[in-house]
Amino acid sequence: MSSDPRLALESLTSALAEHLNAVAARRSDDDPRVDEAYERIAEAFGTYEDVLWDTYQESTPLDLFDEDPDEDDEDVDEDDEDTQDA
Repeated sequence: MSSDPRLALESLTSALAEHLNAVAARRSDDDPRVDEAYERIAEAFGTYEDVLWDTYQESTPLDLFDEDPDEDDEDVDEDDEDTQDA
């Protein structure tokens, strides 16, 4: 991992461009190239956030989504059950 925020930003913008290209050339709903590009964005963004913080003690207003959105629903359901029991 580079400690230069500008290099990390270049990697992030490159990952975004690769994702756009993969989406535009998608062959099916389950095209693995799109999934791989998605993962590269997440990795590059995490690196950028880390380097930005390490260098300037600053962060972005962005958050990454969990891969499985159903996991969040399960957490909410469990919370609802706890409040109903109280």
